[in-house]
Amino acid sequence: MRHRARKYSALNLALLAGAMVLVSSNAFGQAETQPYFTEPALSPDGAEIAFVSGGDIWTVPAGGGDARLLVSHAANESRPLYSPDGRRLAFNSARTGNGDIYVLTIETGDLKRLTFDDSNEQLDAWSADGRWIYFTSNSRDISGTTDIYRISSEGGTPMQVSADLYTNEYFGAPSPDGRTIAFTGHGFGLAQWWRKGHSHIDESEIWLLHLGANPAYEQFSEGGAKEVWPMWDKDGRRIYYVSDRSGAQNIWTRDLNGQARQVTQFKNGRVLWPSISYDGRKIVFERNFQIWQLDPNNGQAAAVSIGRRGASAGPAVEHLRLTDQISEIALAPDGKKIAFVVRGEVFAAAATDGGDAARVTFTVAEESQIAWSADSRRLVYVSDRDGPTHLFLYDFGTNTETQLTRENRSDDTPHFSPDGRMIAFARAGEEIRVLELDSKKERSIAPARLERPPLNPDRPFVWSPDSKWIAYMPVADRLFKNVFVAPAAGGEGRAISFLANGGSNTVSWSPDGTFLLFDSGQRTETAQLARIDLIPRTPKFREESFQGGDAENCHDQFETTAAGRAAGDAGCDASAVCQSRG
Repeated sequence: MRHRARKYSALNLALLAGAMVLVSSNAFGQAETQPYFTEPALSPDGAEIAFVSGGDIWTVPAGGGDARLLVSHAANESRPLYSPDGRRLAFNSARTGNGDIYVLTIETGDLKRLTFDDSNEQLDAWSADGRWIYFTSNSRDISGTTDIYRISSEGGTPMQVSADLYTNEYFGAPSPDGRTIAFTGHGFGLAQWWRKGHSHIDESEIWLLHLGANPAYEQFSEGGAKEVWPMWDKDGRRIYYVSDRSGAQNIWTRDLNGQARQVTQFKNGRVLWPSISYDGRKIVFERNFQIWQLDPNNGQAAAVSIGRRGASAGPAVEHLRLTDQISEIALAPDGKKIAFVVRGEVFAAAATDGGDAARVTFTVAEESQIAWSADSRRLVYVSDRDGPTHLFLYDFGTNTETQLTRENRSDDTPHFSPDGRMIAFARAGEEIRVLELDSKKERSIAPARLERPPLNPDRPFVWSPDSKWIAYMPVADRLFKNVFVAPAAGGEGRAISFLANGGSNTVSWSPDGTFLLFDSGQRTETAQLARIDLIPRTPKFREESFQGGDAENCHDQFETTAAGRAAGDAGCDASAVCQSRG
């Protein structure tokens, strides 16, 4: 189901028992913010547009201007849709959990909850007579796939409209005469509505369900593209929808018995959450975080100028106990501090004493992949605040943040060297690089095909305890992974394991630097822990047990002498020396 933007701003956190967090919110740092307008819907008379901004519902004249706040709550409100007579507004709200459908009587302010399921119900459409509300839910199908339901706009029991097992069906839209339901079938266009660019897992089609004694399905659009959000014209003879068939998302249309035709001509960007007026004369949609209005007859589209007037219901300071929104946590080497990420911001707190945490980052971007220095005084992390992900360093001694990398390529997975002088990181999933903190000089350590966030493991490479070597696990042919070692000063990396590892992700160096551990496994087999000895062990032969007590005594005595230890350091076998002395 959908992942909606959460309503929050700047945060201060305190660590409580059981990884519990106390959150305070005020204004975001100094960063300039642009209001985000989404999920528009035209009133039946075409005079105003309802839309969502900041998790609340606003209305604005269709020609643009100042918007006023209509529905506000500390929870997220979304997908407002006017009833055909314009007297009521249906919308989604998370105020009771995952998301339910509510109906607001605009004149009186009366609010009625329609759905009560534990799952997230996604509002789709009103019927033309205003009696029914159609929505999508995954509460009853197998493996979390979605079905289309309808419920009386006065309340009652939801009824399944289309429930094909193992198949996603969503964005239901009843025809004006109520005899046919247009909907999107297949793909993940509902769960991944936000995804930019074409992906085969999002490919879907527009389908028609002809109702009656013997319901029949008909594929309406061609397929092979992401085709979502069907909308009927007022006569029920034409359907508009969004498709990325041209390479970018655009509004398309097709007569019931005709050919598909592209209406808008966008070359890039996205077209999201469209809604058609009941008279079919206008379509509104989201594009580039703004509300756009389209005349479907001539294909002319333009952004609607909107200014907000009103205050959100969210308090200036909000205290929350959060036990499930910590996305990352890292214990400092001294064991006295922890750093963690909540809602894309980095915080640090005492590991055992509790109390207020220190907020490290103050941006509207997402920060992640936190790592401590060996002295527990500095943090390195990744932020996408200027486009590609780059590395940033925070020094708790000076309370300053420094940007470390600026290339127009994504950097991720930073790790301090044990001596604290260098940071190793991955660039664009193609190479491992090392940054010297004093000189700010970078160098490439090894070309390596590495998995990239969010699919990358926590430790695809690791420093040796003396900061002279880096062990890493690149993805090779057939997706096999083996351990390589390269000098941190630069030089050729060499493979030191040779297994058909399909499920290896993490490598770790022993504290004394004498061996490496890594996980080894296949897709259908249980993973195992493998060890690579970097210093050969002194071999022990079973034959030694047949040489009698004198040989064993000699072996024990020899190993305890300085000469014996020296011989062992040189790679000599104590049993062979004893035999030569016998």
